[in-house]
Amino acid sequence: MARTKQSPEFQIEVGGEPYVWRLHRQPGWSSDGAERHGMAIAVRHQEGQREAVVEFPPGPQPRYGAPLLKPAQIAPELVARAIASAIEAGWDPRSRGKTVAIVVDATGA
Repeated sequence: MARTKQSPEFQIEVGGEPYVWRLHRQPGWSSDGAERHGMAIAVRHQEGQREAVVEFPPGPQPRYGAPLLKPAQIAPELVARAIASAIEAGWDPRSRGKTVAIVVDATGA
């Protein structure tokens, strides 16, 4: 049976509520601008079931051979702003249903 390699989960509190998040997707680069994508984090309420995938725009292209982004390198303030933006955009973390995709800007707003 194949194992899936999943990023570790981190806890964060936003608006007095506990959330759990993980790095869902690394930034991707290509010479074709349409193939570029930014990082994405998956977040859910600690007691909820519905997950949101918050997508960030691609930033500057890293130099060749640069190490991959580690979840611990992502600023907690950025994650908190992204979670608040997802809620503001209509994500109800305590509801049931399909995963919601939310696109934010580079600051998480």
